[in-house]
Amino acid sequence: MLDRVVAQVNGQVITLSGLRFEARVAMVERGGAALADTPLDRATMESALQLAIAQRAAGAEADRLGSFPLEAADVEARLQRFQGRFADHAAFERFLHVSGADLSQLGEVLGRAIRAERALDSRVRLRAQVNEGDVRRAWEAEGSPGSFEEVRVALREKLVRQRYEAAAQEELAKLRSAAQVRIVAQPGDLAEAR
Repeated sequence: MLDRVVAQVNGQVITLSGLRFEARVAMVERGGAALADTPLDRATMESALQLAIAQRAAGAEADRLGSFPLEAADVEARLQRFQGRFADHAAFERFLHVSGADLSQLGEVLGRAIRAERALDSRVRLRAQVNEGDVRRAWEAEGSPGSFEEVRVALREKLVRQRYEAAAQEELAKLRSAAQVRIVAQPGDLAEAR
């Protein structure tokens, strides 16, 4: 059976098989090898498609600016960390085989993720910073149990994470609106049959 096109981002084609592989890679990176065989439902595929579009849009912006070159050592380190999520090398090889992919395709997916993360991080890191006043105001507003000193570090981390996520969503929306995106298949058409 021929593969089908799911979307195009700035002329880069995303195929259904490629998107399913990227979805599985993202699931393993975030939740471990136990998720490698999880069926890809509509919500998972919609999320994977949005991630694939965002990564390609961020990569296109980095290309335009000539920034964030990818080093082979960075991809190799991420590849080793990914492989380490599996019980052994045989389980990792089975994952690749069942996914219909090879090591170079995995390296491409991980490299694209690294580059997109770096591009996005450079745009939002400063906006996510919080000062002591921000932390104190949040502590007072929440009425957290314990003294300010007891909860300060955890509250700072929470505020940074919230600001980072909000700024990242804003930047991703900007990148996507600047990219030429054409979605060919609907998310319901992308889920695996059970």
